[in-house]
Amino acid sequence: MKQLVILSGKGGTGKTTVAAALAHLASRELAVVLADADVDAANLELVLDPDKLETHDFMSGQLAIIDPEPCSACGVCAEVCRFDAVIPGGEAYRIDSLACEGCAACFYQCPDEAIRMEEQHAGQWFRSDTRFGPLFHAHLFAGQENSGKLVTLVKQQGRLLALDTGAALLLVDGPPGIGCPVISASAGADMALHVVEPTVSGVHDLARIMATTDHFGVPSLVVINKADLNPARADEIAAFCAEREAALVGRIPYDDAVTEAMVQGRPVTAYTDGPVTEALRNVWEQVKRRFLADRSGGK
Repeated sequence: MKQLVILSGKGGTGKTTVAAALAHLASRELAVVLADADVDAANLELVLDPDKLETHDFMSGQLAIIDPEPCSACGVCAEVCRFDAVIPGGEAYRIDSLACEGCAACFYQCPDEAIRMEEQHAGQWFRSDTRFGPLFHAHLFAGQENSGKLVTLVKQQGRLLALDTGAALLLVDGPPGIGCPVISASAGADMALHVVEPTVSGVHDLARIMATTDHFGVPSLVVINKADLNPARADEIAAFCAEREAALVGRIPYDDAVTEAMVQGRPVTAYTDGPVTEALRNVWEQVKRRFLADRSGGK
């Protein structure tokens, strides 16, 4: 079983468009399991129109709770809190849940033992069925942290199912940027496909995400989305890839059909046979040739 993670140095490059298209194309040839690891803003489900089979709560982090009965309003909790999360009161103090970082300093220092730590319900994760294969995805509630932990959970569930069912490919739609969620999504991947746009910051965005995956020993492939909007910048990105010996596997043209397909809840490759679909088919052939030609050494 091989793991391909699709990444981008910033949001809005068309990463999910590429992921949905590859899910469609790959599923015609291989058994595929899908994972949407962009838990802070998951949108692969908008294109794949999944049927939810399972819903699970995601618990992460702790929140301090002050019991007003034993609280003597001594103020010790407010003194030790580094995050100004304790709100003074006349007879009892209380906790600002948005400011509390769950460090438990107040819990250990309270002389009245009036404070308890409760695990937070931080989000949900789902197992769904799509016409292209099983999909694991999640929703992190607003203001919650530990998205890296949720990314790991979603990806691990996908990996376990792929191993159990003998699927050839775990296709991961990763989060944008270079933070902890990206590191979690990249962990254990056999290859990263970086989606980049031909903008002023394109090479910079690509350089920093490639530096991240290089650090963790994940080989890179690159695809330029909307390449025809700025051919000079696209050529600059191509030159950068050549310098770094990273394979450029395709240049996808701009096409309004992508937006139309998303409105219809379909991958663009299942919506039209236009130039963008032809380019994405070529991307898949390049990925397959470079990444999946020998599956005997897969994990």
